[in-house]
Amino acid sequence: MATISFKPKKITKKITSHLQDRASDVIMNRFGLTSDGKRKTLEEIGKKYNITRERVRQVEDAALNSIKKSEAYKMEQAVFEELKQLMHKLGSIVAEHEFLPYISKDEATQNHIHFFMVLGDAFKKHREDDHFHTRWSVDNGMTEKVHDALRKLYASLKDEDLIPETEMIKKFFEQMKDVSEHYRDEEIAKRWLSMSKAIAKNGLGEWGKASSPNIRTRGVKDYAFLVMRRHGSPMHFKEVADSISKTFGKKTHYATCHNELIKDSRFVLVGRGMYALAEWGYKAGIAREVIQDILKKEGPMGKDEVVKRVMKERYFKKNTILVNLANPKYFKKSKAGLYSAA
Repeated sequence: MATISFKPKKITKKITSHLQDRASDVIMNRFGLTSDGKRKTLEEIGKKYNITRERVRQVEDAALNSIKKSEAYKMEQAVFEELKQLMHKLGSIVAEHEFLPYISKDEATQNHIHFFMVLGDAFKKHREDDHFHTRWSVDNGMTEKVHDALRKLYASLKDEDLIPETEMIKKFFEQMKDVSEHYRDEEIAKRWLSMSKAIAKNGLGEWGKASSPNIRTRGVKDYAFLVMRRHGSPMHFKEVADSISKTFGKKTHYATCHNELIKDSRFVLVGRGMYALAEWGYKAGIAREVIQDILKKEGPMGKDEVVKRVMKERYFKKNTILVNLANPKYFKKSKAGLYSAA
């Protein structure tokens, strides 16, 4: 959290003291500068004064212009310069939901800082759109570079991508051309990434497309995919359920977990209650079918090699594989001791 050298409430009091009662009241309520700290809508204020929303907006605009022309405002330029320098330090363009809490966790204080940013000529507000959250900037050139890099980064991602944070930061900087060393900073990059609505990270700190179920986890099967992917090898459904509960704090019943895994094509049942991810190359099917598939694809092989190869794809007991292999209806053995599909 940043330490600021001024007291926001005192500054607000000074620069608004010349306003007439109604103008002052409109500003205080619109920006949440009252004791309850709630930002009021144009409609709510309009009802209080029995005027239209448009009239409230006019009063607000006139009051802001009046503050900017006042001597009190001119006397407090050091405050606006300090906020401008802080924004430069944080990356020159920062999401509102990052900048305000960085200065203070107190919502009332955040409202005063937001008020100063609206007033200060150095600050440019970029409203929320399809790609980005609401953000503020103090450098147009840097803003264009960051926006462009985030769009290109999104375009480079596949739907199923899950990328560790350090790698995501590296990929992001690959899209940022000729940016000074000051900005090649991990914390600044994370702040820039958090401006994007199209790119996000999941509960394990892995990044990808915000629309992907690997990022916006919406239930047991999505959490199961993440814990299994991190585990890296097949897991029993009870193990998966326990891991979801431990990792994400989501109490998961064994039966629910089992049912979700059966229904989802991302998971393959590879043994009694054991599941693997389809992306690891595991296939569904009984032992005989798995052996046939391997032999057809890879050609004849010895008994031990068949066992080793099948065990890579499925959790069968060695004896199960050997019993199937000995069935002459489905498999034949050459004089050299190599098996192939009959």
